[in-house]
Amino acid sequence: MMNHPHSSHIGTTNVKEEIGKLDRIRISGIGLIAYAFMAVLLIIAISTKTLPNTMIGAIFALVLMGHVFYYLGAHLPIFRSYLGGGSVFTILLTAILVATNVMPKYVVTTASGFINGMDFLGLYIVSLIASSLFKMDRKMLLKAAVRFLPVAFISMALTAVVIGIVGVIIGVGFNYAILYIAMPIMAGGVGAGIVPLSGIYAHAMGVGSAGILSKLFPTVILGNLLAIISAGLISRIFKDSKGNGHGEILRGEREEAAAAEEIKPDYVQLGVGLMIAVMFFMIGTMLNKVFPGINAYAFIILSIVLTKAFGLLPKYYEDSVIMFGQVIVKNMTHALLAGVGLSLLDMHVLLAALSWQFVVLCLVSIVAISLISATLGKLFGLYPVEAAITAGLANNSMGGTGNVAVLAASERMNLIAFAQMGNRIGGALILVVAGILVTFMK
Repeated sequence: MMNHPHSSHIGTTNVKEEIGKLDRIRISGIGLIAYAFMAVLLIIAISTKTLPNTMIGAIFALVLMGHVFYYLGAHLPIFRSYLGGGSVFTILLTAILVATNVMPKYVVTTASGFINGMDFLGLYIVSLIASSLFKMDRKMLLKAAVRFLPVAFISMALTAVVIGIVGVIIGVGFNYAILYIAMPIMAGGVGAGIVPLSGIYAHAMGVGSAGILSKLFPTVILGNLLAIISAGLISRIFKDSKGNGHGEILRGEREEAAAAEEIKPDYVQLGVGLMIAVMFFMIGTMLNKVFPGINAYAFIILSIVLTKAFGLLPKYYEDSVIMFGQVIVKNMTHALLAGVGLSLLDMHVLLAALSWQFVVLCLVSIVAISLISATLGKLFGLYPVEAAITAGLANNSMGGTGNVAVLAASERMNLIAFAQMGNRIGGALILVVAGILVTFMK
């Protein structure tokens, strides 16, 4: 019996409709069919060791992994509701892939080279800082900064005391809790935090810094992970609270911020925005060479704040920076999270350091700094939820990458400048304080 041409046409139409339905499922803008093709290509490239050890190879791998893992985490009930959603899922899954040797080491090297070696992280952070600061109203920025910094610094100081007291209660001692939990967890990450901190300790104690660094690293890892999870939880639990600014940090300024005009993308301005962001990065880097004791990001933030405060940059350039920052955030955040999991979250180191006292102290740090910063934030005229996330949890995270993950989990990427203010300036203060304390506590 011959097939009727009409039935064949119907079958073809049904197949096209099914493909169309699948392709309407979008993962960060890419249809599922196209995504599946790219994913297969990535798997083949990794399996055959043909993934280039270049920026192109890193972008292809990190963007594909980051987007799909974030998508899964954002849709899995437990992760979505209680564990920081896509951000935590992306970081954890990529870290587990490395720990179980599913992910080849050369891919990790490629990812790390792009994130850290080529310093894509630096470009990402400076673009985000510049974008978020220039997007703010000038008066609002100054009012918020003046209130935010005291909240961040006082919260860090009081949290350290709480950690020390709990350390005495659970039997590890005040000195140990301060030196090996409080200081490293709030030191501002790895490169600008525990690496110089280990050197400070080593010099004071007359021992090698490598052994000390191995003691400090697990604290940063667990603190960072708990901060990300907590940020997602806080933003979700207090979603309908009056203390939630929904991304606005200064109380009573939400209407003014909401009235800000939407900037339409312009291809030329995107390039202009890139150069302006990089310009501020260069200013911060050069000033850091002159004053090496002050973190480059502190100079970057200061230079942008002063530029905004005095209205030195024409609106065209401000809009360009805002535009470029949005492009980076919307397209590369998930990739950066995947890079963090692949290259910075060492599950073996973390699991080896786990003891109930260690976990308790890290949890105490998270809870204490969240409650203290939220309370102080309210007293200083900030929204408690935003204060807890930026002045609190961001200061318990792994520096720049940790800040990004914390804010991504709480959907408050626009507050990166404040998170970096507290993290970089506060981290520098922690190093100074630690240098004094270690001489008495060693």
